[in-house]
Amino acid sequence: MPNWPAALAEFVSAADYRAVKPVSLAKRMGVPKKELHAFRDALAAAVDSGEVLISEQGRVLPRSGAAGDGVIGTLRKAPGGATVNWPKQSNREGKSDPDRKLFIDRDDFGSALLGDTVRVKVTSGRNRDGLKRGLVISVLERARTQFAGRYYEADDRGWVEIQGRLFEQPVEVGDPGAKGVKTDDIIVVDLIRFPTSKRPGEGVIADILGQRGDAGVETQQVIFEFGLPVEFPEEVMEEARRQAATWNPDEVPADRDDLTGETIITIDPNDARDFDDAISLSQDERGHWMLGVHIADVGHFVEAGSVLDHEARKRGTSVYLPTQVIPMLPEVISNGLASLQEGNIRLTKSVFIEYDPNGVFLGGRLARTAIRNKKRLRYEEVLPICDDADDAIEVEPEVKALLLRMRTLARTLRKRRFRKGALELTMPEIKLRLGDDNEVVGADEVDHDESHQIIEEFMLAANVAVAEELLRQGVLFPRRAHPEPDPVRLTRFKEFVEALGYQLPNEQDRRAIQKLLDRVEGTPEAPAVSFALLRSMQQAIYTVEEIGHYALAFENYCHFTSPIRRYPDLMVHRLVDALVQGHLGGRAPDPGRLEQICEQCSDLSRRAEAAERMLTELKLIGYYADRIGETFPAVVTGVERFGLFCRGTEIPVEGLLLTQSLPDDFYDYSRETYCMVGRRTGKTFRLGDVVQVKVVEIDRDRRQIRFGFVKRLSEKDGSKDTSKGGSRGGGKSNGKSHGKSHGKAGGKKKGKSAKARKDANRRAGRKKNK
Repeated sequence: MPNWPAALAEFVSAADYRAVKPVSLAKRMGVPKKELHAFRDALAAAVDSGEVLISEQGRVLPRSGAAGDGVIGTLRKAPGGATVNWPKQSNREGKSDPDRKLFIDRDDFGSALLGDTVRVKVTSGRNRDGLKRGLVISVLERARTQFAGRYYEADDRGWVEIQGRLFEQPVEVGDPGAKGVKTDDIIVVDLIRFPTSKRPGEGVIADILGQRGDAGVETQQVIFEFGLPVEFPEEVMEEARRQAATWNPDEVPADRDDLTGETIITIDPNDARDFDDAISLSQDERGHWMLGVHIADVGHFVEAGSVLDHEARKRGTSVYLPTQVIPMLPEVISNGLASLQEGNIRLTKSVFIEYDPNGVFLGGRLARTAIRNKKRLRYEEVLPICDDADDAIEVEPEVKALLLRMRTLARTLRKRRFRKGALELTMPEIKLRLGDDNEVVGADEVDHDESHQIIEEFMLAANVAVAEELLRQGVLFPRRAHPEPDPVRLTRFKEFVEALGYQLPNEQDRRAIQKLLDRVEGTPEAPAVSFALLRSMQQAIYTVEEIGHYALAFENYCHFTSPIRRYPDLMVHRLVDALVQGHLGGRAPDPGRLEQICEQCSDLSRRAEAAERMLTELKLIGYYADRIGETFPAVVTGVERFGLFCRGTEIPVEGLLLTQSLPDDFYDYSRETYCMVGRRTGKTFRLGDVVQVKVVEIDRDRRQIRFGFVKRLSEKDGSKDTSKGGSRGGGKSNGKSHGKSHGKAGGKKKGKSAKARKDANRRAGRKKNK
């Protein structure tokens, strides 16, 4: 009998290997039928040991590391190109050597795209960040082969302009009119030959989504582009219905702590459909706090290894598009069995956290519980109740008392967190206002007031307490980590803000960075500073390694509070369940397998966020497609050699104002001051200037808006008031507002009580996706 483990490793490591599924691999290797069982055992052992990997598409890949002629990894986006990581195998404690990383210039991708699994050859030299350079030799596995684009005809052939900026040239799709396609239809094309810089691409029409501009087409386009799974397989729905049939909503199971008589409430957005976190809070005679955070026990209905579990892991996260929600779990679970609806008994996992009167953590306890939600509150209802405002809704005295206690503790925890060096990026969150046909009729910048802060603080506290307890018990778990920024990028950020006239004495000090953010808050250049800081940081990831969370200033942190919509939270819930019931022994997760799932969840989370951003962008571009020539005020949010990026103050869309369209002079880009300077007049255009622009051109294929200059509305004064650290200049603030009401973006907030609350509760945090 052949040595199948050795033969397998040699075969998949060959330079000309192309990823295939196990059945095809056995055929290619000539495995006889009588030895298929031995081959499958060898493959399973190779996967467990990390010698080979199974991709999301179920194909067999070489291990992520040196193999054959080059190294193997996944192309990840990076400025100017991409990187490929190939981390060494983790040991049983989840520790590993630092990731090795190659940089691949965009011109060296060949036919590869971001997300593809590729074989890369190490070349000479390093990039500006000090990374070794590489060259893509071959593509082992495509992340996707289907793309959406606009169909048109030229030279008696059919062509598709792939949406976005993935390909420089259109792709040929055969004879005109195939499958009844018409010019300006948005189609799905299956590529059979990927384009390179030297060779055009070729594809076949897989589906016709509809005419560009028709209702729903943009949503379908984004769903196809990102491969978002919308419909649940029937076997998954059957399992969800089976769980619903076995659930008795009127009983508290004997193995649960019965909290149904406690005062426990939920606070969520007005349009929320699932409620997965609830709060209780008491204070004893010593002034000690006992915070209870109760999270829907999704794991009770989604058993590990079930079809529901496999589907949830494949999706990784719920996707919140402007026009629809694509849930991670069927709605019978997410909106029913595991939704903490008012007045209903629901199963929960709870963490009880004790603090002294000053908010010092004294200890935590995990429990399997059952609760009855006393009151479902909306964010906008909370502060009026606390402040005895005229517009406050009526609630029972114990609910109001609970809210007042919650506000007091949340303020204490928040102050302690920022004293420890936590950062808060007040990035604007845009909510589109859609008409009956899901077309944009307006857009609002969402306010996050102190009611959001309260929930945010308690969710962060629960995540930290669970992570600390799992660490104390020696349990390996998926962490939510935020690696420290690269020092070189932080130095560039320091140079950027100092060119704007602000001081940043120590860019390595988080407290100094937060002081800078406080100084620029409410100024026209605030968005540019926040975006620049965001670009200098690494992305948050899921990992088993003890990296810590840089922005939140936590050494140990995980996601525990949203198992309805995030798969890593569900994994943590299962660990908590096993720990509480005392049967974790012998069932500890394999570090290599857990890290692989963490990486997959990180990718799926980024995919969801990118899809949400893209559909918002498409909707806003469509809004202006019928408004060529209209004028409106905009703030300069970016300065490049070729022009100014400007963002509307009422409808927050960004477009490009080309340098040659600026008036009365020829303008040069000053890298040192990040502004445009007139050669003859010395006039400048810089970040924060407010200008009147008009819509000149909409390129829906390239997803770009081009503006024309009308006039300058106000100019940011380059001088600084060093006593206050702020800017002395005109210009409408594009910083985030934090009042109670959700007014139009860039508009003025109304109402004295809302203004008072805004002043008292500024710099609110965000609950979602920390």
